[in-house]
Amino acid sequence: MKIHRELAEALPAFNRAVVTIGTFDGVHLGHRQIIAQLKEEAARIGGETVIITFHPHPRKIVSSVPGDIKLLTTLAEKTALLEAAGVDHLVVVPFDHAFSNQTAEQYVQDFLYRYFRPHTIIIGYDHRFGKGREGDYHLMEAYGKSLGFEVREIPEQVLHKVVISSTRIRHALKENDIATANEFLGYPYFFEGTVVEGNKLGRTIGYPTANLHIGSEEKLVPGNGVYAVTVRSLESGVWSKGMMNIGFRPTVDGKKKVIEVNIFDFDADIYGQQLQVSIHGYLRGETKFEGLDALKAQLQKDRLAALSVLS
Repeated sequence: MKIHRELAEALPAFNRAVVTIGTFDGVHLGHRQIIAQLKEEAARIGGETVIITFHPHPRKIVSSVPGDIKLLTTLAEKTALLEAAGVDHLVVVPFDHAFSNQTAEQYVQDFLYRYFRPHTIIIGYDHRFGKGREGDYHLMEAYGKSLGFEVREIPEQVLHKVVISSTRIRHALKENDIATANEFLGYPYFFEGTVVEGNKLGRTIGYPTANLHIGSEEKLVPGNGVYAVTVRSLESGVWSKGMMNIGFRPTVDGKKKVIEVNIFDFDADIYGQQLQVSIHGYLRGETKFEGLDALKAQLQKDRLAALSVLS
């Protein structure tokens, strides 16, 4: 997949471009149906698939409370998922107030047609564009006839699945319902973080942990609790099994929220490394134990439970 981050001269002359537009947050199973339609149409006409997405997320620009936006995938994660899905081109359009203030006519003529010369645009029947959301599917069809491109409709049931899936996934992750989230995603929910120094308490009870810092404030972090996970070092590419705690560690101090991963059968210095953590199951909620011995006994049970999930 070729990734384009600038417009103007940086974009190639696409070959019979079949284009769709969207945030594709999560690249979940609903999105995969749109991508399948995109690829099918491109194969039919001997063209290329082009997905247009925006960064930052448009709601961060137009929303009155942009800090409330939590995403299932960072731009890098979304890019990797779209590449795995077999898309030919991803165009990441810088989204700002000037872009959001284009009229519907400017959006179609000065953006879509000028830069992409599409053969076909695939959008939903409820797609809105231009300042004040003045443009709709029928207006896009009219422009298609005058400018010489075709407009195809994403079926209503697919669009419904996209919206419902995104909502269900976000809600499920916040409520520790990993099974539902992963079912709608079509893969285990994951995030990346940098290993930072912790208080090293885990070492004293036989369960050393890698404390993670997530660089993106927009990334949705699941609800507090203990999870079965697999962990991959982005440096070595090696996968390992483990368990993860998200929360305030009430047995210890209960003051600072942490994300800490105990990687099974692993003992190496990985400070500063990037880890990808994939979540496979929810084990239990956070509990305050009477002391470190009780915590250690529970961690032994958690390890067995995690191994059972991961098997």
